[in-house]
Amino acid sequence: MSGYRLPEGGLVNRARRLSFTFNGAAYSGFEGDTLASALIANGVDIVGRSFKYHRPRGFMAAGVEECNGVVQLGEGARSTPNIKAAVLPLYDGLTAKSVNAWPGVDADIGAVNDVMKRFIPAGFYYKTFMWPKWEAFEPMIRRAAGLGRAPEEPDADCYETRHIQCDILIVGGGPAGLAAALTAAQSGLDVVIADDGPALGGSLLWDRENETDRAGLAFSADAAARLEAARNVTVLTESSVFGYYDHNYLAIRQYLKPPASSGERGAPAERLWKVRARQVILATGAIERPVVFANNDRPGVMLAAAAQEYAMRYGVGVGRRAVVLTNNDDAYKAALALHHAGVDVPLIVDPRANPDGVWPKRARAAGIHIQDSGAIVDVDGARRVRGVTVARLRDDKADFSDVRKISCDVVLNSGGWTPRVHLFAQSGGKLEYDDRFMGFRPGKSVQDEISAGGCQGVFAVSSALKEGVAAGVHACDRLGEAVAAPELDYAPEEETLRPQAAFFRAPVKKPGRKVWVDFQNDVTASDIELAARENYASVEHLKRYTTLGMASDQGKTSNLNGFSIMAQERGVGVDKVGVTKYRPPYEPVTFGAIAGRRVGDHYHPIRHLPTDRLQKALGADFDDWAGWARPNCYPRSGETKKDAIYREVRATRTGVGVLEGSPLGKIEAAGRDVAEFLDRIFVNTASTLKPGRARYGVMANENGIVFDDGVFVRLTDDMFLCSTTSAGAERMYDWMEEWLQCEWADLDVYIANVTTAWATFAVAGPRARDTLEKICEGINLDRQAFPHMSCAVGTVAGVRARVYRVSFTGELSFEVNVPAHYGEHVWQAIMEAGAAYDITPYGIEANLLMRAEKGYLHVGADTDGATVPQDIGYGGPVKKKKSDFIGRRSMLRADAMREDRLHFVGVKPLEASVVLPTGAHILDETGETRKSGGYVTSSYWSPTLERGIALGRVRQGRDRMGERIKVYDKGTVFEAEITSPVFYDPEGERLAG
Repeated sequence: MSGYRLPEGGLVNRARRLSFTFNGAAYSGFEGDTLASALIANGVDIVGRSFKYHRPRGFMAAGVEECNGVVQLGEGARSTPNIKAAVLPLYDGLTAKSVNAWPGVDADIGAVNDVMKRFIPAGFYYKTFMWPKWEAFEPMIRRAAGLGRAPEEPDADCYETRHIQCDILIVGGGPAGLAAALTAAQSGLDVVIADDGPALGGSLLWDRENETDRAGLAFSADAAARLEAARNVTVLTESSVFGYYDHNYLAIRQYLKPPASSGERGAPAERLWKVRARQVILATGAIERPVVFANNDRPGVMLAAAAQEYAMRYGVGVGRRAVVLTNNDDAYKAALALHHAGVDVPLIVDPRANPDGVWPKRARAAGIHIQDSGAIVDVDGARRVRGVTVARLRDDKADFSDVRKISCDVVLNSGGWTPRVHLFAQSGGKLEYDDRFMGFRPGKSVQDEISAGGCQGVFAVSSALKEGVAAGVHACDRLGEAVAAPELDYAPEEETLRPQAAFFRAPVKKPGRKVWVDFQNDVTASDIELAARENYASVEHLKRYTTLGMASDQGKTSNLNGFSIMAQERGVGVDKVGVTKYRPPYEPVTFGAIAGRRVGDHYHPIRHLPTDRLQKALGADFDDWAGWARPNCYPRSGETKKDAIYREVRATRTGVGVLEGSPLGKIEAAGRDVAEFLDRIFVNTASTLKPGRARYGVMANENGIVFDDGVFVRLTDDMFLCSTTSAGAERMYDWMEEWLQCEWADLDVYIANVTTAWATFAVAGPRARDTLEKICEGINLDRQAFPHMSCAVGTVAGVRARVYRVSFTGELSFEVNVPAHYGEHVWQAIMEAGAAYDITPYGIEANLLMRAEKGYLHVGADTDGATVPQDIGYGGPVKKKKSDFIGRRSMLRADAMREDRLHFVGVKPLEASVVLPTGAHILDETGETRKSGGYVTSSYWSPTLERGIALGRVRQGRDRMGERIKVYDKGTVFEAEITSPVFYDPEGERLAG
């Protein structure tokens, strides 16, 4: 062979050679290779460095459990960090490099940590960086943290998202998954099968003893073809199911082209499938578990099944001379596969006494020597395995007087199989410990899910096929579609595997030899023992103290061994130690796949006003206000924005102004119990309101915190319109709907978010009534007939309209609501009617300034996450309201009733020319002590009053009216006075109109 490439065999296309580079060196491989198989074939031993000690690392696995072969892929805008080489299909022109190594993987300066590892054990960071202070170490630690580099250029790829529903989702395309899919396909139900490989088949693609045994391959190819041809089956390859959420909702990341490759222009790189399935069959298989022994992290130490896969699937020998360490029969198949492929296998080391099953007998017949009751106790070599030391076991202890050295360049090890229970655990299912294979398997399901095959602890191919068929029949039966078990044209002999030994950790020959558990994060057995001594006995504490299972592989090969060591230290069974929480994603997922098309302008699409075209014609200066493109102001030629705002305020105060306020949140609530429902929603009372009247309302959450406000109007006895802030419309609707559906389902109430259905215009100022009377019919706008906080239905400019007598400016004001598609017509009519009074459009900035002059609260600006109704002057309803409402109990807590809380008040600078900085603090001075007694929440120059005004929240402010205070900001102190928040028209005469 050339390098480690076998002269024949495998499933690669040897007729098509592909060129690629790794760490700057040029190599070649074949179509069908992965980056890992191509690098192994080219004799690349060191592919990376471990995170903490920067020790050299070679490939250990051939699937998603690979923890060492993590690379930076591509360059520039398509550079992608932390891609697993073992699952990355090779393509022509691929460029990759190692991560966490400088200046290079062969000579890494970070390896100095390995020399000093006795001084940096597990948890050292909790003890080391406490003095003098964290900030002194933070820059250094941040530079050292992480693997790979995120690209700094904009992503050159695009991504898409699809939402689908199906009857049955099958996760995994191995023996059990294929059998389940073939069974379910008979039913006519909608079936989706997803597998993270480029082709269906799973272990059938490689789990064979030699190249002549291709029955499993033929079956998988035929089954895949039949499923592709079935009209009711969707086959997803290169598709990783990475999250299992409530109500059988699963997320799938599908590669549409190899990562970091150019692909077709404009075509998506990845697709995120969001699937809602009636039934889920998990056939995710199992992960081979490594054995823990001294120096087991050397390049060339590999999982036995991975070596078998590289040989049988990719035509790559992982070395020239292999020693196998196994506690089970399954690894004998790997040894035989390599032996038949031409790799020298001089020895299989088995801790069991006299292994005499079918596979050990076949190994002996092939001339492979078996060392029973043995263990590998040390590995020689630094940059590559050069040999091993094997010792005889007596009563589970090594007899170091009976050892021998064997030369080899690869060590294959197998500690048995660990079911992939990650998705099952994410679904909320409970795990059970199984002594047969010393691991956890699915127990009680809590969703409509069935586990089958390797993930259920059934590892033999023949048994997995039977389980898959049974799962398919069961899933169809649950959905009311009876199907018969199909006759599969592949029925391998029942495999009888002898019980594996309870052996996962070998004795150490020389004291001080490190025994590695988590290979990427450099967690050793001694680290776990230290955690146990320091009483970090919980697996969650163990994880965080040692970083066990926190690497990019999420502990797929290391966690169970770590938990077993902790169990030994505690003197209990592994089932008593338990497992850490399994969280999505099962595999790393790019932000691009999660974001999909929601990037750039599509991240948060800007909504446009019904009169957007007219506002642009008026020269509006637009900005993003709560997701709407709204005019800040309307600057005229030669006018600054500030000048325009002040002009708009003066024009509204002296004549008439009009605001395009369509984004104002509008939620209709109707039904027999609507008044009771709103009594529970609002801090103040809705049920006493009469039809045709309006009332200002405050809403609080369960913690009693004010989080929105607005006017609610009673249109009829059983129908209200609730206005919210523009930013809060969708949030408030969702919140009200949640309470209605989840807590008060007995109430006869229906709600609808009608914000975008209505165009809303506020006509404000002394000439507002004169303007509207020209175009309004069916409503008497007289002061006595239509007082402040009233509503009526009539026509405006010939359009059916709801008109509310409400104000956010402090002036006489009417709010006109018409169907959105009539918005342009009605706006133009208002402008024409007010032309005689020099009607002036005003923007958001002028609106906010006028509300501050009037002392109106702006939730989110004048409140924060600790504001309760009492702080803003709504203590009366909290105490006096007879009916219960959301948050009331929290508002009656001692802390909420404190007299020294921050009250909403006015803050008036003593010097009229001063505009206090927003956020400036109110000083509380006691002797030489100065502390904050509140802060300025809103501050403006008032063109109406020709002075600076401010609103704020001041400690016990309502009890301190007229008191002079000091306001501090960035070294400057201002003199001010606590006043009422109402600076303009305190008697409300202009508002009454």
